[in-house]
Amino acid sequence: MLRDSGHRVVALDQRGHGGSDRNPSDGDVSRAAYVADVLAVIEQLGLDRPVLIGQSLGGSTALLTAAAHPGLPRALVLVEAGPDGAKPGVQEQIGSWLRAWPVPFPSRAAAVAYLGGGTDAVGEGWASGLEERADGLWPRFDPEVMVRSLDESVTRAFWDEWSAITCPTLVVLGQGEHGGIIGGEEYAEMVRRRPALHGTSLPGTGHDVHLEQPGVLHRLIVDFLADGTGAV
Repeated sequence: MLRDSGHRVVALDQRGHGGSDRNPSDGDVSRAAYVADVLAVIEQLGLDRPVLIGQSLGGSTALLTAAAHPGLPRALVLVEAGPDGAKPGVQEQIGSWLRAWPVPFPSRAAAVAYLGGGTDAVGEGWASGLEERADGLWPRFDPEVMVRSLDESVTRAFWDEWSAITCPTLVVLGQGEHGGIIGGEEYAEMVRRRPALHGTSLPGTGHDVHLEQPGVLHRLIVDFLADGTGAV
């Protein structure tokens, strides 16, 4: 949708994700390594002041990139991501969920049904990232690498980094009762530290806002970029 709106879109398969190595050769899945990868892609492609957009862990990476290099991004969009650390036990919950996937999935329909939790749009989104092998559909990631990539996020918060961001920022959140991970107190502190923050919560959505309401999210981003704050 962003591409069709006239924007150049570069989607980064972060280390351990998608088409990148399932387990980085250096074993480094720290927050700093993810940021370094973003910088490498921006430099390699010669991107001039790009808008950084990320959801969940990708949002964390975008946030830290914008904080460490304030002159780099034109704007920042965070979807279901913030500076506070994850709550105790979240890393274990995520790991248990990933390890419990009944892989290989025998069909796309089976994967959609299992991964969507009753929401086809979410299931389709997750299923589209699976890899087809001779015996069925498999994830393109190693669950243990995914769990390790959260080590820093569950042991510390990034409020100083949040306060260091200088570019226009849009935050789009799901709602807690539907699985959104950013609570009211965290968002209030985000606004207190950066009063010019643009933010919204989409009713009826959870953590996968980009899958549940892609059209609404697209419009929010396009309007944000066109209203003079993050204009391109």
